Amino acid sequence: MRIAVIGLGQIGLPLAVQYASRGHEVIGCDLDAAVVAAVNEGRSPHPGEAEVDERLPGLVASGRLQATSDDRAGVDGAEVVVVIVPVAVDEDRRVDLAAIDAATRDVAAGIGAGTLVVFETTLPVGTTRDRLTPILAAESGLTPERDLFVAFSPERVLVGRVLTDLRRYPKVVGGIGPESDRRATAFYESVLDTGTEIRTLPTAEAAEMTKLAETTYRDVNIALANEYARFAAERGIDVTEVIDAANSQPYSHVHRPGVGVGGHCIPVYPYFLFTDAPWMTLAPAARRVNDGMAAWAVAAAEQEVGSLRGVPVLVLGIAYRGDVSEDAFSAAYALRDALRAAGAVVHGYDPSYTADEIARRGAAPAGLTWHLCQPPIGGLEFEMDTRSVSVERTV
Repeated sequence: MRIAVIGLGQIGLPLAVQYASRGHEVIGCDLDAAVVAAVNEGRSPHPGEAEVDERLPGLVASGRLQATSDDRAGVDGAEVVVVIVPVAVDEDRRVDLAAIDAATRDVAAGIGAGTLVVFETTLPVGTTRDRLTPILAAESGLTPERDLFVAFSPERVLVGRVLTDLRRYPKVVGGIGPESDRRATAFYESVLDTGTEIRTLPTAEAAEMTKLAETTYRDVNIALANEYARFAAERGIDVTEVIDAANSQPYSHVHRPGVGVGGHCIPVYPYFLFTDAPWMTLAPAARRVNDGMAAWAVAAAEQEVGSLRGVPVLVLGIAYRGDVSEDAFSAAYALRDALRAAGAVVHGYDPSYTADEIARRGAAPAGLTWHLCQPPIGGLEFEMDTRSVSVERTV
């Protein structure tokens, strides 16, 4: 099978590697010439992704995987096109579909009759059918469900372990009609490892909502844990002990509190869900709780040590989660801003970033020995972690 993957980012490239590893002919398309050049040299432009670094050179040398910056040429002759182009989101989490619209037009200009197009980029419910399919049909002259087949299948993987997660989690897919369903299901059966569950939903809308449902669930759960943490703090209770004890009962799955929620997914995708449903109250409330945790943590520190004006504070962790150099909507930035508002002198450390990179992110770079040499006594350390947040005095 000839497959085109549109977007060779940190998810798209591993998908291309997975498909090629199953014996298919894959061409990856990306507008970044440096990404294309690296892939064609057999070198990952996103190092650190388990298995990809090892597999890529052999797949390129064998001719099963190549890259181009020309979407239209890349999809020419492809039986399946997988689109995983990032959706831009501004600081207020407002979605901008311009990039995926443009990529869809390029795809439409190059595909032929019988092509299956699958969107894996997380989208607001209805986007695949009501926005992207009409673009494909208008630009290609093809008719949906007759000689053009369209489906949505959300990526459900984490950067750093994409190929492992592809094997681990069921692959959800939903088409715009029965034939799109059938073809998309058959496609994933052929490109994923044997034994991977393919869960076909009745519509593309159901598949779109699945991704929004699972990410919003986590956001709401974290907000609940954060409210537990605030309640416990007022009463001198260790909330981590409470959560561990509660989760020893099989029906309780309370997440861990923290100074906020970061990343491309959890703090963003709830907006895709409730922006078009103003009657929703729980998900928006969770967003407010989580976005307010950095300010609450700084206020708690001030209660503990007094004014932070002029006090050096070290933020341990810049990335939104451990072991990746990804900082999209990282809670570290909300913490940085709250500390600055309190007059603190903000220092930062993260082993995934150089000193210059930390400085560009608005913190004075600090090494692990900061607490041994940084005057004055009374400085603070904030540990950024997906499980907990600790604040401790330096000595």
